[in-house]
Amino acid sequence: MLDGRVVVVTGGGRGIGRAHCLELASHGATVVVNDLGVGLHGDTVGESPAEEVVTEIRKLGGTAIPDSTSVTDWDGIGRLIERVVEEFGHLDGVVNNAGILRDGMITTMQEADLDQVLAVHLKGTFALTHHACAHWRAVVKAGSEVSGRIVNTTSGTGLAGQVGQAAYGAAKAGIANLTMITGMEMGRYGVTANAVSPVAFTRMTAGSALTEYTPPADWDPMAPENSSPVVAWLVSEASDWLTGAVLRVDGGTVHRTQSWTLLGSHSSAGGGRLSAEEIDAGLRTVFGVTPGGIPSLTRR
Repeated sequence: MLDGRVVVVTGGGRGIGRAHCLELASHGATVVVNDLGVGLHGDTVGESPAEEVVTEIRKLGGTAIPDSTSVTDWDGIGRLIERVVEEFGHLDGVVNNAGILRDGMITTMQEADLDQVLAVHLKGTFALTHHACAHWRAVVKAGSEVSGRIVNTTSGTGLAGQVGQAAYGAAKAGIANLTMITGMEMGRYGVTANAVSPVAFTRMTAGSALTEYTPPADWDPMAPENSSPVVAWLVSEASDWLTGAVLRVDGGTVHRTQSWTLLGSHSSAGGGRLSAEEIDAGLRTVFGVTPGGIPSLTRR
């Protein structure tokens, strides 16, 4: 499926990213395994997971190289794209998977933690997307054709929210929207952009209720590698008809998601501008809330 295609995967040294790298390589892709080797919270731990994954791929007969550029390094990511094109002659796909976790309630979240979460998830995704798209646009402008693929990683928190994950959720929601806009802008150049939202048990879920999770004997519906076949297909040329989509992958099922939609409305009684006095009664009707009732916080 991916013979001859060159793909960069960020956060490719562990968990879901590692699974993506192995899956892509198994289908014939040349994989650039990008991983800074930091801990769950972005701290330096002195490990080299990218090289370990590259060794694993090569033992299986695949082609891969490691890279340790930080996704937050705008110019560094630009140089990474240049190196990939120089070494392999072309670039066909990028998988934005790098992430860290620094949870906290809005009232206790520190500025440094917020900045780092947004930098790794949102800026990191934007940086690689920007440089890859700029390269593909230049290729098309020079008269050649492109079959570029961007696969981003969002989450359930980014799509529906989660208490204690305001920074992480805001970044992941931003990634979902960035995916849609990238799809709108880059279609004319032969580039698609889609996102996956994996349901999986990884080191980011450690400490949650999933810590006590025991997988079934036959196969694990929470395994990190379950979303990787979807990623492989999205990176392939076969997926050229789909762009701007967010796919939720839960076990052996892939779901199509839908962005914010209009579910009900209240119009002004006089047909003109709304008055502040009528809003309460009007929106109680829209949300199905009786006078004096409290709407559910989960309602949209």
